[in-house]
Amino acid sequence: MLEVRDLNAYYGKSHILHGVNFTLEEGEVVSLLGRNGVGRSTTVKSIMGEVPPHGSIRFRGNEIAGLPNHKISRLGLGYVPENRDIFPTLTVRQNLELGVKNPRKPGKWRAEQMLEMFPNLAQRADAPAGVLSGGEKQMLTISRTLMGDPELIMIDEPTEGLAPLIVKQIGDLISEIAKAGVSILLVEQKLSIAMDISHRVLVMGHGQIVFEGTPQELRADEAIRREWLEV
Repeated sequence: MLEVRDLNAYYGKSHILHGVNFTLEEGEVVSLLGRNGVGRSTTVKSIMGEVPPHGSIRFRGNEIAGLPNHKISRLGLGYVPENRDIFPTLTVRQNLELGVKNPRKPGKWRAEQMLEMFPNLAQRADAPAGVLSGGEKQMLTISRTLMGDPELIMIDEPTEGLAPLIVKQIGDLISEIAKAGVSILLVEQKLSIAMDISHRVLVMGHGQIVFEGTPQELRADEAIRREWLEV
């Protein structure tokens, strides 16, 4: 479904990604792990076209590197940024409706379904989204992306700074998304969530993939965990 080959990326003169290579198959949940600053967020931003990519990015066999991000989105890629972008003056319901790509042909995810899944959002459905807590904004951002009916969704650090109960709810939502047949590329700092829901894990270090395998294989590889993940 997604094939990334020899991906390089830069911020000005700073070379961030150094030949990143990986694939993601249909129906897979793949987590991108690593310490802060190794290039995980830059990887998903490059795929989505927010950072100019140098290399090959193929989605369903089509080259998407260099396309504007709105065209990438229309091909079936969804992106949940780590900064929880919402429209604070619009209501929760209006934020959800903005995620619909074609109002005349709505997808399988509906606003009422999202609100039913998250009672906290339902209680504030007609309130400005700016009054939501951090966890509620994260729920809204993920839900709004689903409203676009993506085939592959990339989620960047969804549990950062959230309370344990909200972290569990976010983890449950990601599992539900996977069960619905949506492929997932997850950037996550919390190993427990990534290991529980992923089919494969990728570990990044110095702008490259330094490990690829199953969660069980990563658990068994103490050297990789110690060098690239543990503080």
